[in-house]
Amino acid sequence: MGNIVLPLMHDLVALLLYPVAIGLILLVAMAVFEIGTALGERYGALKHVALLEKSQVEAQGRKRIERADMIARIAPMFGLMGTLIPLGPGLAALGQGNLTILTEAITIAFDTTVLGLLAGAIGFVLGRFRRRWYDTAMDKLEALETKSQEGNSR
Repeated sequence: MGNIVLPLMHDLVALLLYPVAIGLILLVAMAVFEIGTALGERYGALKHVALLEKSQVEAQGRKRIERADMIARIAPMFGLMGTLIPLGPGLAALGQGNLTILTEAITIAFDTTVLGLLAGAIGFVLGRFRRRWYDTAMDKLEALETKSQEGNSR
């Protein structure tokens, strides 16, 4: 049984390297896109919060915070997978004295680690900023509602 399962598992893991690398590139692209979106939020849409409805701000904030959180959590996982997958064959090549394959494996491992951490850090920072920005926006909307209700009761 072990003669079938272990080689199958090794082949399956080896097949994951390219999807993981593509996923990392997509996560970095999403993170860069999110930077642009966050700048637009900060210096555009959320400055004019009085023009928006509370439910709209809340739904938009939840969606964008979740997206940043997803990047912050998934990117480092993909980075770790991209680190570990090539190290198996790299260490096997070292045992056979093939330093070329080991060098390539370590390069891939470092590259995927850095990309995963970069995208994760961007997602983490954006998530924190967005929480603060949307909390402030919701506080402003609630203050406007309170002020409006007080004006109507007079």
